[in-house]
Amino acid sequence: MKVELISLTPAAARVIEEAGRTCYMSFENMGPGSAGEFIRRIIRAGHLSVLEHASAGFRLSGVSRSCTHQLVRHRLCSFSQRSQRYVSEKGFKYVEPGSVSVSSEASGLYRKTMERISEAYSELVKMGIPREEARYLLPNGCRTEIVLTANFRQLRHMIELRGGPRAQREIREVFIEILRILREKVPECFCDFSIDEEEKVIRRKGDE
Repeated sequence: MKVELISLTPAAARVIEEAGRTCYMSFENMGPGSAGEFIRRIIRAGHLSVLEHASAGFRLSGVSRSCTHQLVRHRLCSFSQRSQRYVSEKGFKYVEPGSVSVSSEASGLYRKTMERISEAYSELVKMGIPREEARYLLPNGCRTEIVLTANFRQLRHMIELRGGPRAQREIREVFIEILRILREKVPECFCDFSIDEEEKVIRRKGDE
């Protein structure tokens, strides 16, 4: 699994500060370093709508279709995903869930089944079945690639929901990597989130 930042609002913190200060007409308080404290203050106050003025885009590679099925339920995002209709899935790669991997018996069955599905897919295509219909065989574990773009408010919601302890491991790992990137690029906008490296979950201040 790979998470790559492909777009980010230029001077995002400054854009958010200017938008937020429009609400209070407090432009006279803007200056070097003022954006960080202003944003931290509006986050504490729950005035999150101003975070919608900045956005980020990510390319996710090597994730499962099961993972992206969860992602696309977030409607305030834009998505572009690798097509199984137009792109051949011959010899497709797949994600093996952690609970399967720890059992040699389960892992063997899982891999054998995936290999058989791959063979059947190729056989159907050789018979002249269009890829768009042969794909009906393909499993949720099939690896895919997707680009998601969302504003910071929506990303905060997804980080909290999909990075928490109740989230499935694969999507939790995705949002841990997204948070790492955002905390590096725009730390003031995600300052209240932290990564528990031991438990591999995201926590928010006040939730501990």
